[in-house]
Amino acid sequence: MHWYQNWFNTPYYHILYGNRNNEEAEFFIDNLLQKLQLPEQVRAWDLNCGKGRHAVYLNKKNMQVIATDLSEESIQAAKKQENNTLHFYRHDMRNLFYTQYFDVVFNLFTSFGYFKNQHDDKRVFKVVAQSLKKNGLFVLDFLNATYVKKNMIPAEEKECQGIRFSIKKKTEHNFVIKEIAVQDGQHTSCFKEEVHLLTKNDFSALAQQAGLKIKHCFGNYKLQNFDENTSERLILIFEK
Repeated sequence: MHWYQNWFNTPYYHILYGNRNNEEAEFFIDNLLQKLQLPEQVRAWDLNCGKGRHAVYLNKKNMQVIATDLSEESIQAAKKQENNTLHFYRHDMRNLFYTQYFDVVFNLFTSFGYFKNQHDDKRVFKVVAQSLKKNGLFVLDFLNATYVKKNMIPAEEKECQGIRFSIKKKTEHNFVIKEIAVQDGQHTSCFKEEVHLLTKNDFSALAQQAGLKIKHCFGNYKLQNFDENTSERLILIFEK
C-alpha cells in the first residue's frame, strides 16, 4: 500500500491537520476568482478535495462542483455537505472522470507530487487536459521546492486532542519526506508523507506534453509574483 492510501485514510491525518485555516482558503479562492473572472454556474472539478473545504466554498461562489479524492474516509465525511450542485466521489486522479466537461479544475494545498513514477504525473496532467473544455483552466497550488529546502525544520513535536505527533523531515532523491510517529495513549503508529519537489520548469514540461500552457504564476495566496527564493507557494494557472 502506498503511503497516501494509508495516511490519508486515518483519523490521525485529520487530527494533525485539523487546524487548517478556512479563512485562508477562502481568502485564496476569493483572490483567484477575482483574477480569473469566471462566469457564474461554471463547472468545476476539485481534484483531491480531502473533506471538501475548498469545494464547499467554490460551490458557495455559484459554481457547479464535482469533487473527488482517493480517501474513502474523506469522501464519506464530505458527502454530508452535498447538494444539487455539489457532489463528492471517490476517485483516483490518474484516471479519466469526465471528458471536455469542466470549465476549471482545481488542485489545491499541495495535492500533487505523491507518485514515485513520473509517468503517473504525466497521466494526471493528461486527465486534466482531457477533462477541460476548450480554453478551460487548471489551477495548481503547490509548494515552492526551493523555499521548502531552505526553510525545512528537521524535527518537531505537536500535541493535538491529547495525541502526540513526533515529526521528522528530510529530503531524499528530490522528495521531501515527512516521518510521523503517533502516540495515542499506549498505542504507537508510524506514517509517512513523500512529496516530489517539482519546480515550475517541471510543471511547464508536464503541461506542454498534455497540451496546456502556463497563463499565470503566483507565489502566495495574495497572488503576488512568484520568486523562487522567497515565495512560500508555487501557484500555477494553466489554460487548455
